[in-house]
Amino acid sequence: MSKLTWLFDLDNTLHNASHAIFPAINLNMNAFIAQVLDKGGLASDEAAVNAARVTYWQRYGATLLGMVNHHQVRPEDFLREAHRFDNLATMIRAERGLARLLRRLPGRKILLTNAPRRYSRDVLRHLGLHRHFAKHVPIEAMRVHGRLKPKPSKQMLRKLLARERISAHRCVLVEDTVSHLKGAKELGMKTAWITQYLASDSSKQALSGYHATVGCTKRPIYVDVKVESVGQLFKQLHRLR
Repeated sequence: MSKLTWLFDLDNTLHNASHAIFPAINLNMNAFIAQVLDKGGLASDEAAVNAARVTYWQRYGATLLGMVNHHQVRPEDFLREAHRFDNLATMIRAERGLARLLRRLPGRKILLTNAPRRYSRDVLRHLGLHRHFAKHVPIEAMRVHGRLKPKPSKQMLRKLLARERISAHRCVLVEDTVSHLKGAKELGMKTAWITQYLASDSSKQALSGYHATVGCTKRPIYVDVKVESVGQLFKQLHRLR
């Protein structure tokens, strides 16, 4: 029997980004969006910025795409400014023994994240996980016909499966963002939902946009396995094979 291929999300899946990183990213995004709106002669107060961020996230799955499509922002500029941190290492929180837990899962592992390359590489290295991933697919690499197509794009997932010669039914997408799992399931993939870092506080959800979390943790029908943490995946292997 062929081995599984695991597609792992990064933020709020392999580490707790809600602790400090997401709040910082949201502040950074707001500052960048305000500059863009102001330069374009549009309202750039707090309410207008929040509305733009959340509306674009809801419409496109990533605020970045809304800024590209409607304000001609360069993706690299948005990603660079959104991921500026004074000291990233001090902001990272993750469960203990994560490298050992990943090693227990049989098969090839690919990092598939809507975060940019430099940031995701730095987080992986800080956690000591980089050697466990055969490939690293950041948002910059999620292109179809030259256009950015980040998760939950089924076009992007199809292209990835074809390029890596992966059978969908032997592939597991591991995510905290439950809406990203729906398209994967429709393509025939197995789906695993990590819930331990989800914000249940509505005020935290109000801050979300590009990095939205879900308060409700009821398992949808398109989720094969719902677990709190990566460490619990091994016990659910029989449902993912």
